Amino acid sequence: MRLIRHLEDVPFEAQGAVVALGNFDGVHLGHQAVIRQAAEIARSKNAPLAVLTFEPHPRSFIRPQDPIFRLTPFRIKTRHLQALGVDFVFELTFDAEMMARSAETFVTEILVGGFHIAHVVVGYDFCFGKGRAGNAAMLTEFGGRHGFGVTSVAAAKKGDGPAYSSTLVREQLQAGDPKSAAATLGRPWEIEGRVEHGDARGRQLGFPTANIAIGEYLEPRLGVYAVMAIDDNDEKQGWIKGVANLGRRPTVGGTRVQLEVHLFDFDGDLYGKHMRVALIDFIRPEMKFNGLDALKAQIAADSTVARGILADYHGPQPGAHPGSAKLT
Repeated sequence: MRLIRHLEDVPFEAQGAVVALGNFDGVHLGHQAVIRQAAEIARSKNAPLAVLTFEPHPRSFIRPQDPIFRLTPFRIKTRHLQALGVDFVFELTFDAEMMARSAETFVTEILVGGFHIAHVVVGYDFCFGKGRAGNAAMLTEFGGRHGFGVTSVAAAKKGDGPAYSSTLVREQLQAGDPKSAAATLGRPWEIEGRVEHGDARGRQLGFPTANIAIGEYLEPRLGVYAVMAIDDNDEKQGWIKGVANLGRRPTVGGTRVQLEVHLFDFDGDLYGKHMRVALIDFIRPEMKFNGLDALKAQIAADSTVARGILADYHGPQPGAHPGSAKLT
C-alpha cells in the first residue's frame, strides 16, 4: 500500500482509482462496508482501490479544545486499511483552506483535477465541503457532469441495533464495554505505544508491567481489563494474554493516565519495544487501596479473573500484521 500526501505527487498508477471517501476513524464495520463496496467496483473496473481521508481529523481542527477522541491515530488507521486490501491512501491536510473549500471546488480541483478518480464510494451520511453543504446526492450530480461514478452505501448494523459508527464505539469504550466496541469494530480496540521505564513497583510486587502512555487516543473508562498484547515488531511471538490497569494509579500517588500491562507466563525485556494492547473485557473500575499489600492481593485476584475471561474468549480476534505502508 502506498501513501500519497500531495496532489502533485499522484503517480500515474494511482489515477483512475475507485475511491472510498471519509474520515474512517476506527475503521469499524460500517467503514469496512464502504471500503468493500469500493473494492468490488475496483475489481469490476480493473482499477486501483484507494481511500481518501484527512489529517488532522476535521473535528480536531475545528474544535481543538475538545478532549482527545481518536480511535485510530493515522498510523494505526493505515494498518487497518492495508489489511482490507487498499492500494493507495490519499491523505489530505485539513486546514483553514480546506475547510473553506466549497463542495464543487473539492470535486473539480481535488477528485477530478488532482486524483482523476473513476468512481467514489461514500457512506449514507457523508458530508463534505464548506459548511458540510455537499452530500451523496450532490456528488452524484457532479459525477454526471465530470464523468465519474458515485455509490452511496446504506447504514450497516446488526439486526435492529444502532448503525455502526465511530460515535457508537466511543460511547461503548467510555462506558467500559470493550466487548460491544469489538462487535462494532469487528476486532478488539487497541492502544499501542512504546514501553517506558516506570518505577519498577510492579516487579517488586511480583507482577512486572509494561508501561505505555495512552498518547493520542480516546480515554476509555479507567479500570482493569483482560487484555491481549503483542510486540508490534515481532510477529512470530504472537499475542500474549494478560491483565492491565488503565488509570492514574491513585494508590501510589500517580497523576498521568497510563496503561500498565502484566503479561501472563512471560519473562522478557520489553523496554523500548512498540506494543499493541487489545482490550478484551472490563474487570473493575480503578480503585485506591490501603497500602501495597492490599494492592498486590487485588492484582492477584484480577489476574485470576482475566485468565478465566481469556480462556473462555471466543469473540473477534485482534488485528493481523499486514506490514507498513510505503510513503510517497
